[in-house]
Order: sequence, then C-alpha cells, then structure tokens
Amino acid sequence: MEWETVIGLEIHTQLATKSKIFSGAATAYGAEPNTQACAVDLGLPGVLPVLNQDAVRMAVKFGLAIEAEIAPYSVFARKNYFYPDLPKGYQISQFELPIVGNGHLDIEVDGETKRIGITRAHLEEDAGKSLHEDFHGLTGIDLNRAGTPLLEIVSEPDMRSAKEAVAYMRKLHELVRYLGICDGNMQEGSFRCDANVSVRPKGQKEFGTRAELKNINSFKFVEKAINYEVERQIDLIEAGGKVVQETRLYDAVKDVTRSMRSKEEANDYRYFPDPDLLPVSISEEFKAEVQATMPELPEAKKQRFKDQFGLDDESTAILTSSREMADYFEALLQASGCEARLCANWVTGELAAALNKSSLEISDSPVGYQRLAGLLQRIADNTISGKIAKQVFEEMWQNEAGADEIIDTQGLKQITDTGAIEAIIDKIIADNQGQVEQYRSGKDKVFGFFVGQVMKAMQGKANPEEVNRMLKEKLQP
Repeated sequence: MEWETVIGLEIHTQLATKSKIFSGAATAYGAEPNTQACAVDLGLPGVLPVLNQDAVRMAVKFGLAIEAEIAPYSVFARKNYFYPDLPKGYQISQFELPIVGNGHLDIEVDGETKRIGITRAHLEEDAGKSLHEDFHGLTGIDLNRAGTPLLEIVSEPDMRSAKEAVAYMRKLHELVRYLGICDGNMQEGSFRCDANVSVRPKGQKEFGTRAELKNINSFKFVEKAINYEVERQIDLIEAGGKVVQETRLYDAVKDVTRSMRSKEEANDYRYFPDPDLLPVSISEEFKAEVQATMPELPEAKKQRFKDQFGLDDESTAILTSSREMADYFEALLQASGCEARLCANWVTGELAAALNKSSLEISDSPVGYQRLAGLLQRIADNTISGKIAKQVFEEMWQNEAGADEIIDTQGLKQITDTGAIEAIIDKIIADNQGQVEQYRSGKDKVFGFFVGQVMKAMQGKANPEEVNRMLKEKLQP
C-alpha cells in the first residue's frame, strides 16, 4: 500500500523581551538557577500578573508579517496541569481567543513553492526546567524560565514530508529573526518545535491517528525524528497494529522516538479565562503603530537584491539568509563603493567560508564590513590581485590590522611594471619550447601553463590582465 504523511508543526518562539510576560523578572539566558523568578512567576498568594506590552507588540508584528488576522479582542486562559516545574499548577496561555488568527507562509522545496497555512499564534508563559544531571538520582528544578514569553505558532497539517517540515521551520526561523522578535537560538531553547505526525493510505481523506514529537530544537533532528516516526507508524499498521495518540520524545543518540505519555485533549486541561488578567484589546491605531516599525521582510529583500544589484538566486539566498548578513552586505557595498558583484562574491565566498570554519555568526565576524571594504578597494584599484587578496584576508582574520597595513608591511603590491613582467615571460618561453609548440599547434589549454609559471615566478604579484595580454602577444607564431 502507498502511504501519505501528514505533518503539522507547533513552534514555540521565545519573544525577545527584556522582562517576562507577566512580571518584571529578567529573561537573560545563563543566570544561576532560580535567580530570575519572582513571586509573580511562582504564583505566590497576594500577587497579580501584569501583561508585558512588548510581548503583545511582537505578537502583532508577527501576525502582520504572515498576513494574519489580528484579533481585536483576545483573552488569556489558565491551562491546568501538574508538572514539577510548574509551581502554580497552571500555565497562563490563550485558548479560544488567540491574538493572531489565520495566516500563511510560503516555502520552497525542490524548486516548487507551497503555501503552508498557519492556524493561530497565541501568547503564553513558559514553564520552568527540570534538571537531572548532578543530582544523583534526584531532580532539581530551575524556575528561571518560568514566565518567559512565548509565541506558540500552530500550522495547519499541510506538510507531506520531513523535507517540507524542515523548510517551513527554517522559513519561520528566518522570519522571526528578521522581525527581531526572537533571537532564534535553538541550543538555548529560544526556538523549538513539536511535530504532529500521522500517516494515511494515499488518496484517503480522513487523517490518521497522530503522535506528537515533543521539544525538538534542531533542524536535523526534526527531519530525522519525523522520518523515523513515519516508518514506525507504517510498520505498525502493516503489522496489524494501531497507532495510539500520544506524546513521544526523540532520542537523538539512538535515532528513535519513544513514548512519553498519552496525549491530552483540550478538555483535559480544564481551560478557563484567567480571572487576574483583563482581555486584550488591539486598536487599529496600535496595529498601525506596529506596522510602521516593520522591517523589510526576507522575500521583499531577496527580490530587491536581484533587481537592484543584478545578483543570482544562489548569492541572494546566502546574502539574505539572515537580517544581519543582509545588513553587512549593504554596509560593505556603501563603505567600499565597489561593484555589488565583487562585494557579494567576497561575502558569500571567503567570508562565509571563514565564518563556517570558525562556527561564527556574521555578527561575531572578526573582520567587520569597514575592514573588508578597505581590502575590496585595493582589489578594485589593482593594488593587489584577487589571489593576494585572499592572503591578506587570512591575515585580517587573525589580527586587527587593516588591508593597507598588511599590503605595505608584507610587500604585496601588484607588479604592473611591464618591463619586469616581460623579462619573466621571455625567460619562461625560452625554457619551455615544447609547450610553445603545442600552443602554436592549436592546444589552447597550454596557455594556462604559461600563466601559472609567470605568476609563480612573480610570487602571485603580477597583474593578471597584463600577464594575459603580454603572453598572447609573445606566443603568436
């Protein structure tokens, strides 16, 4: 039987507010356990939550970016359940009236565009964290995360493969970082995913029973977890078994999913409106105020880079992969005054490779756009060749010297003296008569041999255009 996969994702996006959603406690990552949880976060008697307006503003910003319905009236509810890291016994979330309604996001897979529906995005507070290491069979509780603002983004079950799920997750990750509403740090839990996965016979309209894969914080793990789960469900059904609705965890070490608990339904949580929080009213004026702060979104920026700078799809995709990368490129372009193609080649080539090798983000690059601009200017005015420029860039990556200082101290200026170049060419031609005959008999590829010999003899500092021009003249029969 041929099977079809059905996937919907719930993305938990930690909003980049300085304080928590209902208290003034800090949200900074990495603090000592239980040093950033106040009485409100713990739900102690006599305290009341106060909604953080920045969290509302960021939720509206996201809703506008996905062309969603922004609810003029939304309500916070209590989601009741017991976990050791949830001291109040309930989580303040939204249920029937979320702040962001239907929207959409377009993804590209194998060259085709597909629209993924977004059902809703609601505000809620995060729970604390259970710690199992260093407690010798016991569990420690860190409540620093309790009350951290989350925007839970729930998709329609529109994805049909792990590949599509990863493409959607990456697109959403790119968007929230562009908007500046989330730092996107997956290792620190700022952007994590629950995947609802089911299978059904190809052509069947009804959905199969789904399993929820909980708290996955890596694109690679999402793909592997979904692929494993799909195979598990198909094998189970074909063996005569039934998929049960449950929550499962992905074990990255063994590359398997395993049962965590039976999946709760909404009525299990006994939602009811939080009596301590007023409903949220979003006015048209507030939406207009947020709209005025919207940055250029990724798709618009990609199109502009193509139209304005004449860049190809591959370069554009790399340059707009993050707002920081795009800003770096445009700042480099302005500071250097060089052609867009030269700037793009260096950002997507040498700079991107060095960042990958050092596992650094563009914002942490040791070579800022000002210093790289200095290097590109020396390429553009023929002070150094492209080959020498790579050598200078490596020096710049290792220390704080500018391009001019490195070029001067290491004597790397390009040789444009035609007399010096001609003397070297004459000697190489005299020493390699066999290759000269081959070239003159029509073997054009031999020309590269002569270029290489001249550049080697002049330590890469000869002007390549002059070398090519003079060689062609000298090698004429």
